[in-house]
Amino acid sequence: MKFLLKKLKPHYNIKDYKIGLVISVVALSVIGILMVRSARPDLMSRQLLGVLLGIGAMVVISLIDYNWVLNFYWPMYFLNLALLAAIWIPGLGVESNGARRWLNLGITQLQPSDLTKILMILFFARFLSDREKLINNPKVILQAVALILPSLAMIVSQPNLSTTICVAALFCALLFLAGLSYKFVGTVLAITVPTVVIFLAIAVQPNQPFLHDYQQERILAWLEPEKYADDESYQQLNSVMAIGSGQLSGKGYNNDDTTSVKNGNFVSEPQTDFIFAIIGEELGFVGCCVVIFLILLIVIQCIMVGLKAKDTGGRIICGGVAALIGIQSFINIGVATLILPNTGLSLPFVSYGLTSVVCFFMGIGFVLNVGLQPNKYQ
Repeated sequence: MKFLLKKLKPHYNIKDYKIGLVISVVALSVIGILMVRSARPDLMSRQLLGVLLGIGAMVVISLIDYNWVLNFYWPMYFLNLALLAAIWIPGLGVESNGARRWLNLGITQLQPSDLTKILMILFFARFLSDREKLINNPKVILQAVALILPSLAMIVSQPNLSTTICVAALFCALLFLAGLSYKFVGTVLAITVPTVVIFLAIAVQPNQPFLHDYQQERILAWLEPEKYADDESYQQLNSVMAIGSGQLSGKGYNNDDTTSVKNGNFVSEPQTDFIFAIIGEELGFVGCCVVIFLILLIVIQCIMVGLKAKDTGGRIICGGVAALIGIQSFINIGVATLILPNTGLSLPFVSYGLTSVVCFFMGIGFVLNVGLQPNKYQ
């Protein structure tokens, strides 16, 4: 490791490598492998492969100067758009359950929207840092919004509303990290909150123009879960019951209880969207707390690295990765506990998904590289 650090960047020092962050991420990923094995034994080997590939990508990326990578921010932007557009190419895009979100690469499938999150963090890290002194200028804000809109439009057209919301929230976090004034943030919130309330009020009306029927039903089921207990709320209610049934220490890892959510097929996709229900049922309250603690620890460590970053670009990368992990974890756990409407979004480092796991490790790799750079206090 010392040899590689010396060859790639003379001023890198092994003591600056954030081993604690690596341990936290690997520990959470090991829990993910075990829970995927419990939910879908046939997918464990692919999850293990994803983690190994992710660790390899993380190590390589952590040794490459992030400022050099950010020089290619425009190629990354157009690569992202090209990948999102490619899913509509016949024979290349893959459709499943009425959604077209994957690219067929032969040996595996790639979900471009997962890569979008990382590429957008890198792109806006450079774009916003170059305009740091003008970040509160309406022209710069409008430029940034115009640049994120094509990605949001293509993701929502898949359709993939949950990822669209996640990317939009991440974009807002990136603007704040770049130095957006609290006054502007307050103004936006004052407009956004009533708008969301009005949108929800319209969305639950018959013949509303904004949402697909299944999306409207999910919102209605969230507002009145008992009324839709045999339909849209079925999975979420079962998820909540499963988490509660685990009590303090759970029913036991990989148990064969026929009433469990996985063995009774009470939720679909237990290895992805509802992996937290499996954790709650099998590992109990203790297991849920361990997973949440590790996620929180990873987020805090990313923020701490960002606070010592030598420039705005590094700060935005670390804060962006922290925000992404935090936002996506909140949405996934919120869905599993009926806090949020049912949406399909993975739990970082835990849920099954080759692209998702590798992309999150890539994000951590960039954070590690920021930590290897001479910090602003030196």
